[in-house]
Amino acid sequence: MRMTGERLTRQKILGTAAVLPFVSVCGLAAGFTVGVFCFALISVNGPATRDYIFFWATGQQLAHHANPYDEAAMARIERSVGTPATNRIGFMRNPPWALPLVYPLGFLSPRAGWLLWSLFMLACLAVSIRLLWILYGRPRNSRYLIGLSFGPALLCLIYGQTSLLLLLGLTLFLRLHRTQPFLAGSALALCALKPHLFLPFGAALLAWVLVSRSYKLVAGAAAALAASSAITFLIDPQAWAQYAQMARASGIEREYIPCLSYLLRSWLGANSMSLQFLPAALGCAWALGYYWPRRQGWDWTKNGNPLLLVSLLVAPYSWVYDQGLVIPALLQGAFLTRFRNLLIALAFLSALVEIALFRSIWQPTALYLWTYWTAPAWLVWYLVACTPSTRWAKAWSALRARKRFRAVRADIRNYAG
Repeated sequence: MRMTGERLTRQKILGTAAVLPFVSVCGLAAGFTVGVFCFALISVNGPATRDYIFFWATGQQLAHHANPYDEAAMARIERSVGTPATNRIGFMRNPPWALPLVYPLGFLSPRAGWLLWSLFMLACLAVSIRLLWILYGRPRNSRYLIGLSFGPALLCLIYGQTSLLLLLGLTLFLRLHRTQPFLAGSALALCALKPHLFLPFGAALLAWVLVSRSYKLVAGAAAALAASSAITFLIDPQAWAQYAQMARASGIEREYIPCLSYLLRSWLGANSMSLQFLPAALGCAWALGYYWPRRQGWDWTKNGNPLLLVSLLVAPYSWVYDQGLVIPALLQGAFLTRFRNLLIALAFLSALVEIALFRSIWQPTALYLWTYWTAPAWLVWYLVACTPSTRWAKAWSALRARKRFRAVRADIRNYAG
């Protein structure tokens, strides 16, 4: 009995020691984010240096019944609250049905709006992680921390971007699509805030709706978008015409966008924006080919995650803070894998994103140059983590057998010579 107790104690100590690096990296990442956020909150022009100020200025325009896509007016508002002259003037490029989200910011000061907006996005992240933890069987470990401390998601909080709202909509869809398809469709409508991030995922989703006849989900999404568009019309009846004018004059085809699709277009030296959609088109074709042989036993909780990872990889334009959308896939891999070193590797890869943010203080382009690798890295990590350990064992045994065969063959040749 005494030996058994000592063995259990030793196993607990070894288990704690193995998990400690993972928990430490996750905790440091979260602490860094809290520090950056508090510094931005107390600094004089903190909110004005974040992307959040685009949404706040849009709310101000809407509250005064003005054009939310008027670049001159947006510049005047953003500069008046302290946006540095070196920062670009921005405005919302989301479709007009997103305008009701920022309308309340028009009645708040920049700092009060920044605080409420950040708390709202933090709640989206926390609720998403909680729902995913339930969805994956309530595992009794601390691996969910990778979601709460994931570098791109924390960058989304720091910048005040909206990608975590898309993550919440996606997670609600995964949670509700079996039992309450209408509500699942309504939640999925949140992903329409940035539809370009879901093109292969959307292609497979459309095929699944047609095959499974899940028309209640389509009805829910249509109802949610119709309601949001109706509210937009009440706030700004000219929103769609103003948005169309902005889209024609935005010049996004001339902007530097740190994603692989932009790299492909720039390497080929082409000015055509259509070339930037080529990876997404290929991704949609792959998604349909991936879905079709699995259609009878399709499970969005498991089969949808590769679609998410590929969608982010081939998106025609995306930023590193959009990659918080891969959290469902990474959590699935984290809960499945038996290799603690893989968890530690993921934590360090996630932390590198925040190191790039720190580096960008001295070199503004560092954040983008350091994060080209992220979308492929999450996909590779997921594939490795979700591969059964028995398959890796067989592959390792085959490799060792091949090495032994080569060694024996070399000995025979040396002997014969």
